[in-house]
Amino acid sequence: MKTYIISLFIIAAVLLTGCNSEKKQDNSSKDPHEHVEGDGHDHSNEDEHDHSENDGHDHEGEKLKEEGGHADEIVFTKEQAKAVGLTIETVSAGAFNQVIKTSGQIQASQGDEATIVATSNGIVSFANPSITEGAAVRAGEAIVTVSAKNIQDGDPAVKAKIEYETAQREFQRAEGLVKEQIISTKEFEQIRLRYETAKAVYGAQASNISASGVRVTSPIGGFIKARLVSQGEYVSVGQPIVTVSQNRRLQLRAEVTENYYKSLKSISSANFKPSYDNTVYKLSDLNGRLLSFGKASGVSSFIPVTFEFDNIGDIIPGSFTEVFLLSTPQSNVISVPVSSITEEQGLFFVYIQLDEEGYKKQEVTLGQNNGERLQILSGLKVGDKVVTKGVYQVKLAAISSVMPEGHNH
Repeated sequence: MKTYIISLFIIAAVLLTGCNSEKKQDNSSKDPHEHVEGDGHDHSNEDEHDHSENDGHDHEGEKLKEEGGHADEIVFTKEQAKAVGLTIETVSAGAFNQVIKTSGQIQASQGDEATIVATSNGIVSFANPSITEGAAVRAGEAIVTVSAKNIQDGDPAVKAKIEYETAQREFQRAEGLVKEQIISTKEFEQIRLRYETAKAVYGAQASNISASGVRVTSPIGGFIKARLVSQGEYVSVGQPIVTVSQNRRLQLRAEVTENYYKSLKSISSANFKPSYDNTVYKLSDLNGRLLSFGKASGVSSFIPVTFEFDNIGDIIPGSFTEVFLLSTPQSNVISVPVSSITEEQGLFFVYIQLDEEGYKKQEVTLGQNNGERLQILSGLKVGDKVVTKGVYQVKLAAISSVMPEGHNH
């Protein structure tokens, strides 16, 4: 019985061993290409996909390097540039004056304006009741009429005429009496003096006396700078009525702090920008000249510097202005127009043209400002092409997420 059981175990072991060897042979007998083809099909798709993505990214970077491109390049097409009137300036080194920046005021030049005063007491009546500041007037034109009718003291013009005529008749009679020695020479001289005085008073008004009163005329042509009285107001002799300015020559009065006193002798000219205008005016373009500078400071510790220049017609006397006093010239200085500078969080930038449609944002360090141009201490070199007009549009293109079409880099 034991022998039989042992035999069964041996037969089972033999059968199990044979089965395992057949499985190994089946696996080893399979065509190795079946796994490669099936597996290769899947991997070929994955490899092809991975390669196309990576290859595109790498080639783009290599292409930018080969073409001299920049990763931060701003694309702004020629069509866009033409539409905004984009202007480019090539950087060069040149002369640049040292600048003292301060404030000042535009004033009328001496002798270029006149104050018209009342020549008699009375009520003012403007020749044109609607006349206001800025109205043009001609030399000899009547501005107002002063009438003393119905006033208790009487009309001064009428009184002057009566006094003159009375003095004239008395003088004519005295001439005959003195010849006959009826009156003394001393008495005659007193009569003649009264006549000459009455004649002068009446003569000053005679040409301007009208039925409505005494006409007051302008001695110069120009425009009404200030109207000092109102229609129907009472005025006395010598009281200012209006100020007339020819406005041909103006003065620029700048106020400089005491610490610049030693530099005042080297000041040759100035630029200025009125508070009501963004235009920078250059005295060198306005036939300007330096009149004087103060030798002492006033209560405010400021020293006045005064220039005179031609008025081109749109500069307002009395207006306040930024002033850029030009002092000692410097050579070999890089500068750019003020319009080319942008500011972001306290830093200053310009936009440089790299090629026809490529631009770059460049940080710069600023020096002095003459109102028209800014000195560049660092960030630019001679030959750089800087955007001077259309800067804002290029800046928008830099922050835009949509890249213009038709530009390949």
